[in-house]
Amino acid sequence: MEYLYRLLQKYVIALFFIAALAAGLFTSCEKAVAAKENPEQMRIYGEFEAELTAPPFVPRAIGKRAPTKLIVNMEVVEKEMEMSDGVSYVYWTFDGTVPGSFIRTRVGDEIEFHLKNHPDSKLPHNIDLHAVTGPGGGAESSFVAPGREAVFTFKTMNPGLYVYHCATAPVGMHIANGMYGLILVEPEGGLPPVDKEYYIMQGDFYTEGKNGERGLQAFDMQKAIDEKADYVVFNGSVGALTGSNAITAEVGETVRLFVGNGGPNLVSSFHVIGEIFDKVFVEGGSMVNENVQTTLIPAGGAAIVEFKVDVPGDLVLVDHSIFRAFNKGALGILKVEGKENKKVFGGKIEEKAYNPGNAVLSSVEVADEAASGPSPSTPVSSSLAEKMERGKSVYTQNCFACHQATGQGIPNAFPPLAKSDYLNADVHRAIGVVKYGLSGEITVNGTKYNSMMPKVAISDEEIADVMTYIYNNWGNNKTEVTPEMVKKVK
Repeated sequence: MEYLYRLLQKYVIALFFIAALAAGLFTSCEKAVAAKENPEQMRIYGEFEAELTAPPFVPRAIGKRAPTKLIVNMEVVEKEMEMSDGVSYVYWTFDGTVPGSFIRTRVGDEIEFHLKNHPDSKLPHNIDLHAVTGPGGGAESSFVAPGREAVFTFKTMNPGLYVYHCATAPVGMHIANGMYGLILVEPEGGLPPVDKEYYIMQGDFYTEGKNGERGLQAFDMQKAIDEKADYVVFNGSVGALTGSNAITAEVGETVRLFVGNGGPNLVSSFHVIGEIFDKVFVEGGSMVNENVQTTLIPAGGAAIVEFKVDVPGDLVLVDHSIFRAFNKGALGILKVEGKENKKVFGGKIEEKAYNPGNAVLSSVEVADEAASGPSPSTPVSSSLAEKMERGKSVYTQNCFACHQATGQGIPNAFPPLAKSDYLNADVHRAIGVVKYGLSGEITVNGTKYNSMMPKVAISDEEIADVMTYIYNNWGNNKTEVTPEMVKKVK
């Protein structure tokens, strides 16, 4: 009997132990669920300074690290930089770049943000981070005069890709001068790994001079109010993502672009010519669209786009409000290198004559030789250096988008001007192309091109300058073209 009593006693104790253990486990699960649903309850582990990067680069991925206390140090700098060739502008910046430094966090992090305003600044500034849950997105807490530092804290509550910008009055002017950037809040466990990640941000700029007008340009408030942008660019300036600044990838790699739109006014229709986005995190949030050609990014918004590159070549990044790309600067290049895949893209396999029975005149024959309006005349100079300088400006405004910074052209679309046998063989023919336009097939350096070049609305003097610039660059034959030579070409 005593034996049975002791056995029963052990059984009861075991039941209590199991019940207590189960209760403990249930409480722990409750706490874990609560922490996921309420990031402010997430426990913080350690403290370190955030890695910040200038565009187009991004910091290392968060991965599976636990929430931490993250110290962010950022400085406001007002500085003169190049907007376009021969055109400069006094930008107001976060960390000296447009856009400002990329900030990478995870949900549940505690951010201690240090905003410093350089002593040479002329104005006070602040920062409004769309990732902040709190008054003004931090703007009220971060207002800081030149030579001062403001410190405030916040918790990253929602995963996503968010814009930050200055919110000091007049807010639009501060944003229009380049004060914006992106902050990424990764979900718990981090984003899936990819091979390459880049940071791109569109912005619209308003200058007192027209597009391409040389010299230091001031901000034009009335143009900004009227939303008549002189420049619409990626990463702060014309050509910021072309030539030696192009972003790169290898065939077979997966690419993730963090794309923002600082505005202040214009919506972006972001598109990569020659690619389809496998995934788009719509407006930088949790909803994912697949197989997308062009994605809308509102002013003050963002998107994450992902795709795999399957064939080599230059993929052109544009705002598909297309005159912005080819006339105002919203154009970049993703240079993909590697082995061709003819099953994915075979290129041209045949070309033959087509005649529907109607005579078709060439663009030269039908071109209207009369200018549509008066074109400002460029003073003639005997100095080759001065002609080259003027020609470079004309090239940047009119030729850059198709023929690129070093005259390399765009494969399968626009022929190269560098070491061009077509140009060097006949200067008068080349002048005619610029003066009257060209359509139909031509062969340049052994490759056939069949696109169209429209007649360019520039003066004879400007044609002479830009042709001189082209002929005296990139391995061409150093011909100096004069306005008289241009006038003789009919």
